[in-house]
Amino acid sequence: MKKKLYLANPYGFSKQTKNLLYEFINIFNDLNVDVYEPFDRTQHIIKKEGEWAYDLAKSNFHDLKKCDCIFAIVNGTPPDEGVMVELGIAIALKKDIFLFRDDFRNCSDSDQYPLNLMLFLGLPRNNWKKYYFESLQDIKSNKKGFVQWAKK
Repeated sequence: MKKKLYLANPYGFSKQTKNLLYEFINIFNDLNVDVYEPFDRTQHIIKKEGEWAYDLAKSNFHDLKKCDCIFAIVNGTPPDEGVMVELGIAIALKKDIFLFRDDFRNCSDSDQYPLNLMLFLGLPRNNWKKYYFESLQDIKSNKKGFVQWAKK
């Protein structure tokens, strides 16, 4: 059965970074993973007139519940607040979690973790680096945890 991945990201807010989404999606598709990308999946809701925001949030929540994991792009200082909420939900739902950050700026009060320490509750304590990516090549690498997860 094909695994389902929720791609939490802020890239859909910018024309330039939206193109980067397809690089991620192609990698996941090559690994036979079904990608739930919230910007594409909710276009029909945004086009509604009136009060669409709650419906959009609810749709994203339901998609996240259906998925086996969340792959979150956590660039920025701080990272996008919507992505952080989605990660909090994923941690509470005990979803598998993968983090991507190629932003070189410091975003942590801890020398132990590169981001807010609460995000690491969703990752294995002693082996969290297998679930943390800093490049697209990292995702494809058998040295990291994503390829093994996708093939399980």
